[in-house]
Amino acid sequence: MLSYINTFLSGLAVPLLLGAAGIFYGIKLKFFHIFKPSAVIAGLRGDGKKSGVSSAKAVALALAGTLGVGNIVGVSSAIHLGGFGAVFWMWISALVAMILKYAEIVLAIKYRETRPDGSYEGSAMKYICAFFTSIGFKRAGRVVSGIFAVLFLVNALTMGSMLQSGAVAEALHGTVGLPKLYIGLCLAVVTFFTLRQGTDALTKITGALVPFMSVGYVIISLAVIISNRGELGDALGLIVRSAFDKNATVAGVGGYAFITSLRYGVMRGLISNEAGCGTAPTAHAIANCTHPAKQGMWGIFEVFADTILLCTMTALCVILEYGEAARYGGNYMMMTLSAYSASLGDAAAYFLAAAVTCFGVATVLCWSHYGLSAALTFGGGRKTKNAFLLTYCACVALGSVVSSEFAWELADVSMAIMIIINLTVICFMWREVKKETEDFLKISLPKKRK
Repeated sequence: MLSYINTFLSGLAVPLLLGAAGIFYGIKLKFFHIFKPSAVIAGLRGDGKKSGVSSAKAVALALAGTLGVGNIVGVSSAIHLGGFGAVFWMWISALVAMILKYAEIVLAIKYRETRPDGSYEGSAMKYICAFFTSIGFKRAGRVVSGIFAVLFLVNALTMGSMLQSGAVAEALHGTVGLPKLYIGLCLAVVTFFTLRQGTDALTKITGALVPFMSVGYVIISLAVIISNRGELGDALGLIVRSAFDKNATVAGVGGYAFITSLRYGVMRGLISNEAGCGTAPTAHAIANCTHPAKQGMWGIFEVFADTILLCTMTALCVILEYGEAARYGGNYMMMTLSAYSASLGDAAAYFLAAAVTCFGVATVLCWSHYGLSAALTFGGGRKTKNAFLLTYCACVALGSVVSSEFAWELADVSMAIMIIINLTVICFMWREVKKETEDFLKISLPKKRK
């Protein structure tokens, strides 16, 4: 049943809505992110504020939630289940969704709240409530934001915890033979004690892990690509041709190859970059930024770095060594590890296992912040926090030993519904996003001489 729902939502409804919303926003904002790249660059410059959580740290936290399973395991999963053409649809969804991630971050900053200690908190739930209140349906806003928060929690307990710990356990077990359960328990303990330290501890850890491992991952991926540079053109051509070839499946998916390729390309891309899902605004809302649109520019950068850069590198490495990777079809972690080690030797597998571990830890910590924000939507204070913390850590431990297929299905369904709710709301709020954008462009771009 879940699979049939997923096929409709992920294979038809979400891609259509994503494309329509992306084009709609692009037209309303005059595709400034494409035609005025200097505005994006201006947004990435430092704020000059010394106190609070900087924009860069907020971005590192948000990237911690996207880098990891989506880039490494998710890409192999998309290729295995949707064919090589799934990579093409990842690219398309990323290009379309850049402006949507920008919009949701702008709204999250605009409608965030200030805590008594001067720090900020915000989320998609807050601007969802604000939208319904503005049109006179305050009670409906509470209901819809509550539904969104429940789906957010489901995603945190599946994609944010179970799938991450499963990938880390698979990587370390496959390379150094460590028992999966022990790995999951260790990760759960680290998560528990870090969460007890609060947001500052999260941003410090993710701020240190994400840049270091991202650079390392880029270097090792480039080494694989360069070692197979003679086949690079064929690999790129295969991605494009397969995206439109009704028979271009990899794992014997059968008929409906085009829909399957589209579904897994779009959904795995969205799980990777989180654009339009309404998840990343929770991380960006804590930034001590000077303007909503300025922080929104980091969302555009995130999608580019995550999907266009890192996901593409993983995909090319897997495709270039697909003969070796295919031996582990269905075990997505080992597919990626074997592809890298086929080109660079066993040392590459060890480095990749270390990278997966670091990315996995960072992602688990980031999603704990997301999930806690969603849980606190229902009130309860300390009791809610403690209940969520114990449940989340239990899922981290459990994810290391259980099958990931059901978790992937549940994550896909919950994320698809979140996307439908979030995109509908932000499209109705386009005027506010446009106003903030125009204000920022006036102060950030050089004035034309008369």
